[in-house]
Amino acid sequence: MKHAPLDLPENPKLASNITHFARALRRAGLAIGPGRIADAIAAVSAAGFTNKPDFFWTLHACFVSRPEDRAVFAQVFRLFWRDPQYMEHMMAFLTPAVRGVQEERAAAAAERRAAQALLDDRDPDMPAAARDPDDDEVEIDIDASQTASGEERLKTLDFEQMSTAEMSEAKRILSQLSLPVPPINSRRSIALPGKHPDWRATMRGAMRQGGEVTTFQTKRPRLKYPNLVVLCDISGSMSQYSRAVLHFVHAVVNKQGQGWAQVHAFTFGTQLTNITRHMKTRDVDAALALAGGEAQDWEGGTRIATCLDRFNRDWSRRVMGQGAVVLLITDGLDRDTDGSLGKVMERLSLTARQVIWLNPLLRFDGFTPKAQGVAEMLPHVDTFRAGHNIATLEGLAQALSTPTDGGDKARFMSLMEAHKAQETDRLGWSLSGKLAALRSTP
Repeated sequence: MKHAPLDLPENPKLASNITHFARALRRAGLAIGPGRIADAIAAVSAAGFTNKPDFFWTLHACFVSRPEDRAVFAQVFRLFWRDPQYMEHMMAFLTPAVRGVQEERAAAAAERRAAQALLDDRDPDMPAAARDPDDDEVEIDIDASQTASGEERLKTLDFEQMSTAEMSEAKRILSQLSLPVPPINSRRSIALPGKHPDWRATMRGAMRQGGEVTTFQTKRPRLKYPNLVVLCDISGSMSQYSRAVLHFVHAVVNKQGQGWAQVHAFTFGTQLTNITRHMKTRDVDAALALAGGEAQDWEGGTRIATCLDRFNRDWSRRVMGQGAVVLLITDGLDRDTDGSLGKVMERLSLTARQVIWLNPLLRFDGFTPKAQGVAEMLPHVDTFRAGHNIATLEGLAQALSTPTDGGDKARFMSLMEAHKAQETDRLGWSLSGKLAALRSTP
């Protein structure tokens, strides 16, 4: 079967076209360096580029190293190499519609990332005929003098104050974070050199020697890894923070070698939703789109007590084994006022090895635990930390490695006790004043 010759963009210089194509892939999120570009140019020179499938798979072998990058590579390849009017196609993906059909469709995550990568630093409203024909010769001059300081500033910037560009860069940093957990000692033991005597193994060895003890066997505890259970508030007051935290959770779920036995993710607002299977999707944009479609209470109200009670009743026995660590992300502003939140949190803390509460309200210097929900939840968590920027999420590793690190819990517990003492004194003075008024009444 004969293949039609490949339609290249204008001014078809092989090396420069492959280089420009690799830059678009890198902007779309693929890990491509100068070495891979040089290898791709050499591979295409050796294999030729008149056969479309061979050319596709030659570049695919040079540039794709992860399964989640295949869809992005295919979209960028189709837009850049196969269609002479690829700019119009890219704009169609940014404002997508099925041609010939009146129904609109949403662009897939890979399509949108591919279009945005190829439209980088260009005006989407500019027609293709108005573009400079020398645009294919792109010179990239990178000034990295302020990169480190800019990234450090971004790590301390509040998620709610970030612009669209800053949030995109923050999501890139969050995708590279890890949350390793140290193993815990099991009650079961293994016959390896350790500090505990293994009397059974010692006696079995002595029986082989006619009852004489010649060697003393020891054992040590088996190591096991806990589950991570993430409970993320997606109510209206938490929407900007929950989206950033879910990017971080997606990175934890899909990064190998961190030690977690399993990672379970739940969202709650007015109802509890299990999004664990969606977080396992490799592409982060597709994963969050699926999670958003599953959870129907985004940016709604908050019923923390009701949702946590359902978790304790329906999911606790399934996901809280192996000494699970619970990561609770919420501001604690609960609409349920029946006073049951404290009991629900107590039951959650009894089934977990460690409960870590991330509260974005701690970004305010004048924050005090006066809200009823915060006052009921705080005594039942092990660690109380801020959760409003990248730096606070990076500090989670310290909380996991040091279980005795309570973060800001001790300080806010003392503030809460002082507030209760003031309220008690105020009520006491009020009652004494009323008694004095009654005595003075004839």
